[in-house]
Amino acid sequence: MSRRSIPEINAGSMADIAFLLLIFWLVTTTIDSDEGIQRQLPPIQPPIENPPVVKQRNIYVVLVNGKDQLLVEGEIMNISKLKEGAKEFLIANGDGLRYPNKGDVENFPVRARVSKADVAQKVADYTQAVATATDENTKKAFEKELEKWEEKAAAIRLLGGDYYELPSSALISMQNDNNTTYDMYIQVQNELQAAVNELRDEISLDKFGITYDELKTRYERKPDDLKLAEQIEAVRAVYPQRISEAEPNETGNMYGN
Repeated sequence: MSRRSIPEINAGSMADIAFLLLIFWLVTTTIDSDEGIQRQLPPIQPPIENPPVVKQRNIYVVLVNGKDQLLVEGEIMNISKLKEGAKEFLIANGDGLRYPNKGDVENFPVRARVSKADVAQKVADYTQAVATATDENTKKAFEKELEKWEEKAAAIRLLGGDYYELPSSALISMQNDNNTTYDMYIQVQNELQAAVNELRDEISLDKFGITYDELKTRYERKPDDLKLAEQIEAVRAVYPQRISEAEPNETGNMYGN
């Protein structure tokens, strides 16, 4: 009686099947990713022999030490008051819209008036400069300036008149300690962002009848809507988001305790 030999299994195609399954998994699987806090780092600037002096009044300094203690503009502050403090920094000295001009608040930046007449003159000047530019690089530089002033003109039209803007150097500067807890870091970020968001919502509701967040939502649904885009830019012109984060540092106990 002869024994039957056990047939061998042809595994030559197993590698191909495994490869196809791997490709299928990569194509169909959704991998969750953490979204960071939206911040834009400043561009790298070439070294300047004599850098311009930045007025201290244009910087709202927020420090968090390793014990989660908050120091704002050199004074101890409870985090529950941080949002209102940041809003005060952003609206002082000539807001001219929903808030009265408070006069010269020495610790806060002075807003510059953006007037219809001045903007119209700038638009005319740069339009002429673009038309008479003799080389492409000069023309592009003038076109960039023209675009900036046309955005200001659109903001004036949509806001119903002149408005006040922060100086370009004005910003909220946050720095935390290497030992600051993540929870405290996020709380400070949330309060600073909430200050900007609330001011944007106020002016958007006053001028356009909807919140700034709703403006963005509508624009996401209709990205070709020029009017929505201009409304968003008008709100940002009055209340830009300028929250800068310095590199964490070993600050120790800032209060000397």
